[in-house]
Amino acid sequence: MPQVDKLGTLRRVLLGIAGLLGAIGVAAAARASHSSDSRNIAAIATIFLAHAPVLVALGLAARGRVMVWSGIALAFGTILFGLDLALREQLGQGAFPGAAPLGGGLMILAWLGLVVAAVLWRPNTDFTK
Repeated sequence: MPQVDKLGTLRRVLLGIAGLLGAIGVAAAARASHSSDSRNIAAIATIFLAHAPVLVALGLAARGRVMVWSGIALAFGTILFGLDLALREQLGQGAFPGAAPLGGGLMILAWLGLVVAAVLWRPNTDFTK
């Protein structure tokens, strides 16, 4: 039975999500530039375009579980935060109570996870396990 590279699969997921966030971020920025009352859409553009390059970097170069899982948390936090803002903009109601703070909290924890990964990282250490 072939061995499954779970971290490699998760890194590919990060790259795919990064592409989606980048595309949505550009579209949101374009929409925000053509609307006078689009605070939520502008926030989505900013958050998505700020986090998409980080996910690309993690998808290409993440070493070990802490970095990869920090990337996954960052991706889901960003999606949840942006989804809640988009629903508020379009429907006047968020995804569920506390969705934006939960997404924001996930993003914060993900960034702190990268701090942990930096502290644990050693140049000659194999973090692939």
